[in-house]
Amino acid sequence: MTKPFLAKEFSPRTFANLWKVWPKPLKEKAAAATADQRRRMAFTRYGFIPSPDRNRKTALGFVVDDDGDRVMNCLVCHGGKVAGRVIPGLGNTHFAFKTLTQDLVRAQIAEGKQPSEDLLNRLYTPLGRSNGTTDAQLFSVALVSLRDGEMNFHAERKLPKLMPCDLDAPPLWNTKKKSRLYIDGFVGKSPRTIMQFVLIPRNDAETLKSWEDDFRDVLAWIESLEPPKYPWTINRDLAARGKTLFNQTCADCHGTYGPDGHYPEKTVPIEEIGTDDTRLRSLPLSHRRFFETSWFSDGGTLPVIPSPGGYVAPPLDGIWASAPYLHNGSVPTLWHLFHVDRRPAVWRRSEDGYDRRRVGLEVTEYDAMPPEVRHGDEKRMYFNTRLPSKSAAGHEFPETLSEDEKLAVIEYLKTL
Repeated sequence: MTKPFLAKEFSPRTFANLWKVWPKPLKEKAAAATADQRRRMAFTRYGFIPSPDRNRKTALGFVVDDDGDRVMNCLVCHGGKVAGRVIPGLGNTHFAFKTLTQDLVRAQIAEGKQPSEDLLNRLYTPLGRSNGTTDAQLFSVALVSLRDGEMNFHAERKLPKLMPCDLDAPPLWNTKKKSRLYIDGFVGKSPRTIMQFVLIPRNDAETLKSWEDDFRDVLAWIESLEPPKYPWTINRDLAARGKTLFNQTCADCHGTYGPDGHYPEKTVPIEEIGTDDTRLRSLPLSHRRFFETSWFSDGGTLPVIPSPGGYVAPPLDGIWASAPYLHNGSVPTLWHLFHVDRRPAVWRRSEDGYDRRRVGLEVTEYDAMPPEVRHGDEKRMYFNTRLPSKSAAGHEFPETLSEDEKLAVIEYLKTL
């Protein structure tokens, strides 16, 4: 929250003027608004989350540097809100990374400035085909490919072929239960592992290594997080029945919960789980091996699984708050997760609504993208499961349950 690890993102002046490059209808509305109203409009457009423990005019995902400029931190993706409640450690399912990047480039050019090299490089990088998803692992592949084993930067190296893959940021409070990170669990958990996202060219090897204690503190904070409790009424009798059913049908992969709970950290083969396999295929073997042989390995002690073959079934603590579901965020509610044939092809969420009946995002569902939606920033307000890496297929295990049993298990999941 206080130390910048990345390049400057924007100045307060640039941010205040971003509305001048917005699409015409939104620009006209902003022109008639007050400065405070425009700031709130900008937070909505870019998916910024108001910081609960700073001035709420400052977004949670940014550090204010010595010049008063804004620099991104981890919470831009890992600080979200549910039903309007801000929760650090929850994935930010509103973040409009591509829209922000495009608008910043336009605004800086309009100000007569040359956009930074970091910003221009990002302009031509896949940043998620829908708001709230990012291609975090693609960033990792690209950044790591330009480093040697001691973290020295090599500008002459060519980037490997990159396979875009939209991902949903998982809730950080479950990290404490894991010994391995990411949906395929290919790499062991350590402070160095989570430093891969600050490997921008400006950060040399000496600087990176000097930050290890900072990231040890970051990981300690992550592992201190607790899941939020479901804030509404729970049918305890129905939930008790659901617990029995869950332990019979779901616990082998997702574990058990309560004082004697156990998390197995089980990798489910991709052929069995049947969810979108783009993420599994998107990481080159050379990238996985890099963590096994480089400074990241900390003397070869970091466990690495070069060919995981599937996805790790995650812990489900706080699952009521962590919609949308599956690793790519393609399923908006738990009800949809349990009703495979009812998952919408296209959906759009509301700003702060919560679907208490179906447990998850409040969404409008569509059979296809509305034909009037043509521009990129508008299209990214919708989740289109027919795009590459965004399939909502798979995880059909709940189909073995009756309708009443599904509702009972969903009620139990509210208690975790």
